[in-house]
Amino acid sequence: MTPAQQSHATPKGTGRFEQRVEALAQLAVGIGANVQPGQIVTLAVEPGQEPISRAVAEAAYRRGAQFVDVGYFDPHVKRSRLLHAPRETLSFVPPWIGERMLAIGEAGAARISFQGPVEPHLLDGIDAELLGIDMLPRTRESIIVTGKQQTNWCIVPFPTPGWAALVHPELEPEAAYERLWLQIERILRLDEPDPTAAWEARLAQLNAVSARMNELALDHLRYEGPGTDLTVGLLPGSTWISGAMQSIHGVRFTANLPTEETFTAPDPMRVDGVVTATKPLLVPGAAPIEGLRVRFEGGRAVQIDAETGAETLRAMCAKDEGASRLGEVALVDRESRVGQSGSVFYSILLDENAACHLALGNAYPFSVAGGPDRARANQSSIHVDFMVGSEQVAVTGVRADGSEVPLLRDGAFVI
Repeated sequence: MTPAQQSHATPKGTGRFEQRVEALAQLAVGIGANVQPGQIVTLAVEPGQEPISRAVAEAAYRRGAQFVDVGYFDPHVKRSRLLHAPRETLSFVPPWIGERMLAIGEAGAARISFQGPVEPHLLDGIDAELLGIDMLPRTRESIIVTGKQQTNWCIVPFPTPGWAALVHPELEPEAAYERLWLQIERILRLDEPDPTAAWEARLAQLNAVSARMNELALDHLRYEGPGTDLTVGLLPGSTWISGAMQSIHGVRFTANLPTEETFTAPDPMRVDGVVTATKPLLVPGAAPIEGLRVRFEGGRAVQIDAETGAETLRAMCAKDEGASRLGEVALVDRESRVGQSGSVFYSILLDENAACHLALGNAYPFSVAGGPDRARANQSSIHVDFMVGSEQVAVTGVRADGSEVPLLRDGAFVI
């Protein structure tokens, strides 16, 4: 069996696999997206993720969904485009793709998508710069819909053999796959007697941290560690929030499962210094960016270097005026089950919840209080998270009067 065939193979079993998928699906439509009776549900899927998409569709209909719409994106087709299409056409996106997303927003649908590379080596050898030009399956319109809070949505991981081999290359395929499943189950709290109650308790903790951060009324953050000496300014209206959100239709949901962060939108004009990523970055649909190092001046990323993949991020940061500025700053402590796993998952969803991170590109408008400050939040067609936290990176908050508040030391909150 070739690696590609292995990645697409549907695992065999006597019901254990089905039980795992069912539990994950229930989490996704429940405390995750919180699918409502009569709601349209859209699923963003890649080939190889059919078991979870079908289980989520089943669970959504059981909750009373009006219609479940499954959209498949095939990375093999993307590879063909990158290999053969004229370079000048790679940024083209047919208008109906964006129009569909805007219509989903207008319908107030629930959106569920799945992360975890099915064929992690599919794009090996592709020009890294081209990977930063062709952004699909990400679209500008999805950022707009998310920012307007028009939908209740959730992203969840789904283990596949190909992903398992990437995370655990030291193990035989079957052992690697089992190991990844066990890790995902613990990270998603599916190993708890009542996963929903466990998530409600963790979200309450994160909400409490967010409330404390807002009480501090910080002017900026300072990051200090190996290869990192960075200052990130905050807006007066920057508001710290957690993954527990609410749509404009009043539907409460958890946008990411797992979620271990408290985050806000920084001042895109006040970021200075150097930061070194503490984990590899795998942008969906691209190749890994290893050893990332970014230098900021006056808020702009003026130098982007990496051991591999720097051209991808440079191309993405050239998309528009805001692409090279920060749109998110997030704090994650060592209580994160993702971080406790000790693994690099090559998935933004998981790795960003393992450690503190920053995001180049668009800010979430709802993380800034309404008024003039919200208009100052960064705007862009991209949003790319990269991890900057570890037990060796100290994070300090500084008030406008210069007084300092230690926030994270040795990976733990000290507020």
